[in-house]
Amino acid sequence: MTRTSTTNTTGATDTTDATDATAARTTRGAARGSVARPPGRRDQRRPAVPRPRRRTHIPPHELFAERLLAVLSGHRPVHWMLGQTVGEAYEQLVRLAPGTPFRARGARPVVRTCRGSQPCAGVVEASASIAAGEQVRALAFRLEQGADLRWRCAAVEIGGERIPAGA
Repeated sequence: MTRTSTTNTTGATDTTDATDATAARTTRGAARGSVARPPGRRDQRRPAVPRPRRRTHIPPHELFAERLLAVLSGHRPVHWMLGQTVGEAYEQLVRLAPGTPFRARGARPVVRTCRGSQPCAGVVEASASIAAGEQVRALAFRLEQGADLRWRCAAVEIGGERIPAGA
C-alpha cells in the first residue's frame, strides 16, 4: 500500500492511502455516469452529443419576402415594417395590407420561390411566388442598402398590378 501526503493551505499535513484516493475517484466518476452504466443496461452506446448549429447566411431578399408575406397575409401589422421601408413602399403596404391579398381560407400562404438580382451595388430587385392552397400569386419588390448597411424595402408590387401613389 502506498501512502501519499499533501499539505493544505493551513499548513497541516494530510496522509492518505493511494488506493483510497483511487477508490474515491472511481466512486465520483460512477456518480457522474462517466464510468458505470445505469443498472440493467447492457449496450455500450452513449447518448449522442448535439452538434452546435451552423449559422447559414440568408440573402436579404429571402428575408424580406417572408416579412412582406407576413404583413400582406394579415399575420403581422403594417407598422411592423415601418423601420424596414423607405420612400413610398410603406404607403404601398398601408394601402395593400387591409385587403390581405395573400390570405387564403384554410391554408397559410408560403413563399415557394424567391429570386433576386443586383442591377447595381446596394440594390436588389426580387420576385417571389406565393402559394396559398391552390392559388399562386406573384410578389415583386426592390431593396436598397442604406449608408448604415441595412437593407430596406423601396417598392412593392403584387401580381403585376401596382397601386398608384395617389390612389
